[in-house]
Amino acid sequence: MDVRRSFKFLLRPTAKQAAALAACLEDHRQLYNAALEHRRIAFRRAGVSIRYGEQSGELTHIRADDPDGQARWSFSSQQSTLRRLDKAFRAFFTRVGKGRTPGFPRFKGKGWFNSVEWPKDGDGCRWDSQPEHPAATYVRLRGIGQVRVHRHRRVLGTVKTISVKREGPRWYVVLSCDDVPAAPLPATGAAAGLDMGVASLITTSDGEHVTNPRHLAATAGRLAAAQQDLARKRRGSKRRRKTVARVAALHLKVRRQRLDGAHKTALALVRAYDVIVHENLRIANMTRCASGTIQAPGRKVAQKSGLNRSILDAGWGVFLTILAHKAESAGRELIAVDPRNTSRTCPHCGHSAKENRLTQATFRCTACGHTAHADVNAATNILRAGLALRQAAEAA
Repeated sequence: MDVRRSFKFLLRPTAKQAAALAACLEDHRQLYNAALEHRRIAFRRAGVSIRYGEQSGELTHIRADDPDGQARWSFSSQQSTLRRLDKAFRAFFTRVGKGRTPGFPRFKGKGWFNSVEWPKDGDGCRWDSQPEHPAATYVRLRGIGQVRVHRHRRVLGTVKTISVKREGPRWYVVLSCDDVPAAPLPATGAAAGLDMGVASLITTSDGEHVTNPRHLAATAGRLAAAQQDLARKRRGSKRRRKTVARVAALHLKVRRQRLDGAHKTALALVRAYDVIVHENLRIANMTRCASGTIQAPGRKVAQKSGLNRSILDAGWGVFLTILAHKAESAGRELIAVDPRNTSRTCPHCGHSAKENRLTQATFRCTACGHTAHADVNAATNILRAGLALRQAAEAA
């Protein structure tokens, strides 16, 4: 079975190439904003909806009028930026149709537009890699030149799209590849249920606890000091720009730490188990603000705010996404189950009651007296629910 995968590598541009990359990003940002303004004005003044095809057709005239600006870059990358705007509008109308908070597409300020995509390898870009010589790896981009790539692993499959992304002071190239061969792991015959938590990031039905590293909490002191320093700086000043970069660097470090931990934990799980069952969590609902309104103020707002921060710091969503990708490549089965009552149900007699969970870590069934660690008990119930779903699907 072949899958689609992305490969992300650090770029090593020269000073001149870094300036060209920044100029490319800025011109694509201005194109995005101009296209958005075009749509807004057309609808406000004439009630006309502008589509991607019309704006793409105008690119030729835009490039002819700006030979030293927009014409420097690949036509296909500019079309990709216009598709990006069109996708934002389609998502907006989908939310309107479903009665959700619409969120009209916004103009992109500096610092809020950090990637450019070339939709086809060979059209304005070229991935130039020699598998036997990792040091001789480059990506060729129109208007920028041949940029050296720090390729730390082999690229598999066929390169379809190439993107350049800026993260703080660093530049990355992201390759989206088709026909990447899956690498199934040997069968282990084992299955596990996963209970997601804050005290422990993951607890398995086998009783194993994965510690929650709390990366954001560990950096909170330095981050607070940097943000306080930022608040004292005058807008537009050079010192403010340097402090903004320092705050962004701290957030990026937390993000990299969280991703690294999620990759390592997910890899250990897919190596150990054939079937992995986890909770189908609605993280956005779980972390909603509890402040309420003036007429109906919320209760325990400070406590809920702290819990929300801890949930987001744990990175459940990031972990489950990475786990799904690794399970697919490794040929493992991943099952998501409804988490309701899994922490208060006894796996021995099936009795479910709020009183069964005495504390955050202790479970004691009021019907049969069964005791266990509360998270292990929940993971056991999650595993049983997943295996029942699997059996029902096989029987259908």
